[in-house]
This record gives sequence, structure tokens and C-alpha cells, in this order.
Amino acid sequence: MATLWNKGTKATDLVEDFTVGDDRILDRKLAKYDVEGSMAHIKMLESIGLLTSEELEKLLASLEEIRESILKGEFVLEDDVEDIHSQVELLLTRKLGDMGKKIHSGRSRNDQVLVDVKLFLRDELKTVREEVLTLFSTLQALSEKHKEVLLPGYTHAQVAMPSSFGMWFGAYAEALVDDMFMLAGAYNVVNQNPLGSAAGYGNSFPLDRQMTTELLGFAYPNYNSVAAQLSRGKSERSVASAIGSVALTLNKFAADCCMYMCPNYGFIHFPDSLTTGSSIMPHKKNPDVWEMVRGKCNRVMSCENEIALLCSNMPHGYHREYQLLKDILFPALDLIHKCIRMTDYMLQYIEVNDNILDAPIYDYLFTVEEVNKRTLAGTPFRDAYKQVGIEVNEGRFQYSGGDAKGLKASDLGHTHIGSLGNLCNDKIKEKMEVAARW
Repeated sequence: MATLWNKGTKATDLVEDFTVGDDRILDRKLAKYDVEGSMAHIKMLESIGLLTSEELEKLLASLEEIRESILKGEFVLEDDVEDIHSQVELLLTRKLGDMGKKIHSGRSRNDQVLVDVKLFLRDELKTVREEVLTLFSTLQALSEKHKEVLLPGYTHAQVAMPSSFGMWFGAYAEALVDDMFMLAGAYNVVNQNPLGSAAGYGNSFPLDRQMTTELLGFAYPNYNSVAAQLSRGKSERSVASAIGSVALTLNKFAADCCMYMCPNYGFIHFPDSLTTGSSIMPHKKNPDVWEMVRGKCNRVMSCENEIALLCSNMPHGYHREYQLLKDILFPALDLIHKCIRMTDYMLQYIEVNDNILDAPIYDYLFTVEEVNKRTLAGTPFRDAYKQVGIEVNEGRFQYSGGDAKGLKASDLGHTHIGSLGNLCNDKIKEKMEVAARW
């Protein structure tokens, strides 16, 4: 196998297979970014006199051809080539001879991998941002559409107080704002340029690292070369934490949907085409999609912990275990994309039950409302609480605000910020606009 580091000896096939692992497959995601990083690097090399303008022109043209082949899906990592970096350099050398080898001047494969991964993660985070914004808009639209439809609220899995579908959908929309702040934080960690740090200690070439930072659109360089290497693992863990935050929101929403779809609740419904049946029970409509969202999101949430364990106990500098970061994070990114998109897809077909409170199990849903009404009328809260409690125990409680079966959310008189009658969806949208501004 052709390797950039080969010095005349050959590793056994067993060692190569063990150390390379799935890198050849995972590196395909990085191919475009490896070319873009190389293009910025050689522009900088020409500016400091390590390449002529003629060499730069030929190298850029050849790299652009390689980039086009990647975008068209025609790029192939040859069987005897170790990784994407070697393949790009090999293609250049075949076409341009020794000139192709010059692109490696002033950098190590170490900072080359780092810049590729950061460029890739930056784009992945932007994609997640757009997916989250789409789902956010869907949830806000559903919140407005169903804001008057009452929904039982639960604590300790027991009937507690009135909620509404508007509040439920709106809650998850606002939860996505928190996730967007997390994504922004991860983006800021990732959006720093390691190129030029070489193997972690810089080098004697007069590299213009500010130039490559600007060419690649990074906000800052990783100024200290050792710090650039310390960002390995930290960048991935930041991204894992951010997508784990999104996954937690989706996980809880999926768990709600699994419960609400159960006939014992019957709060929401989906078309038969979006549910599955049983092999022996003809009445079943199983929430398989939501169960898979729940399970896949659990896997995404485990990613941060796995990265933390992988990166612990290593002194600074490069260690081969770092290549396993791709094995952990890349599949998790694929999962979170699918889960966000599937959640939004399912919500296009959700149906809500607007007659939930007809069931007698919800007769006590308005006890707190009754306590508050009596308190507002002048009865001390503790006395009102005791009165209602006695009525419940004696089986004679009735809500004085009217027949629960006909009530709407606005009938309950909730006016404070974030309550049933004041969901603040417009304010939440403004907050999301701020959170997504990166």
C-alpha cells in the first residue's frame, strides 16, 4: 500500500488492516475538503516563494479537476493507496511529476487531517442548522394551529394540570433554540484553522497562516501549534455534544409520541402508512418510526461519552487512536440528519384529538385551576387547597369554570409569559433567529 510516510520498510498486511481500519471508507467524506485545503495551502506557498506562479497555476487546475471528479462521484481511492491525502498527491504526481509532490511542503498529514475534518464538521453543522430550522418552523406552525386544543399535562406520569397542543408543540420548538445555541458553540470551536501547525510544533518555513485562515473562511487560526493539535478530539467532542443536545430533544418528543399514540391515551394519530402492524395481532398500529427515532437518538447521545473516553489519558501530541474519532462521530452525524428529517416528515401528517377531555379520567385535571379561582376570589391559598382536596376525596369535586368538555385554552385565563394563553411563539422565533446567526 502506498503511504506518505513510507521509508523503505513495509508493514505486514495484518498490521495495516488493524491500524487503517475503516479510514479508507470514512475518508471519502473528506475528499472534497482535502482538495480545498490543498488549494489554499499552495496559494500560500506561492506567496512565500516556495512555488512559482506557473507551478501554482498548473497545480490549481489539476486540483480543480480532482475536485470536480469528487463532486460528480467519479473519484476513486485506489486499492493500494492508504488514504485520501495520498490519493490526491498521487494523482497530481502522475500528471505533473515531481511538481505534484511540492504540495506537501510546510505541512504534515497531521494538520492536513485536522483541517479536512474541521472543514467537514463546519459544513455538517451548517446542514444540521438548516434541518433544525425547518423542524422548528413546523413545530411553531403546529403550535399556532392547535393552540386552543387542551391537552392533559402530566407529572410523575399522573394527570396533573391543563396543557395544550399549542404548548406541547411550542415547547419542543423552543427546546430547539437551546440546541441551536449548542450548535453555535460547537461551530465556534471548530471554526479555527490548524493548517501550518504541521505535526504539532510548527516548522521552519515562513508560512503565512493568516492567509490560509482567510482563504478557508476560518474565523481564527489555532495560533499555538500545540494547541492546534490539542483541538483534535475537542472539536469532535464539541460537535458530539451539540448534536447530542438535538438528539435529546428529538428523543423526548419521540417518547411523547409513542405514549400519545397508545390507545390508552389516544391524543395523536398518524395514517396507517406511517405505522406498522403485528404479525399476529391484526389491531396493532405500532409507532415504529418514533421508536427508531428514540433509539437512534440514544445512540447519538452516547457519542460524546465515547469520544471523551477515547481521548482521555493521552499526553499532548498526536496518537494513532485519534483516527477512531471518525468511526465514532461520522455515523452519529448521519443518524442525526436522518432523525431530524424523519421527525419533520412525520409531523406533516400528525392528527390531534380535540376531544381528549371527554374521558372521565380527566375530571380532576382542573383542581389547581379551581384552587387558583378561589384564591383570586379572596380565600387564602392554603384554605382553598384544603377545600378542593376534601371535595376530591369525597368524590364531589366539580370545576366551577364550566364543563371541561367544551373548554378551550383561552377560556382558562392564563396570561403570563409562556402560559396557555400567551405562548410567545413570536418571541421564541426571534430568539431562534439570534441563536442561528452563525
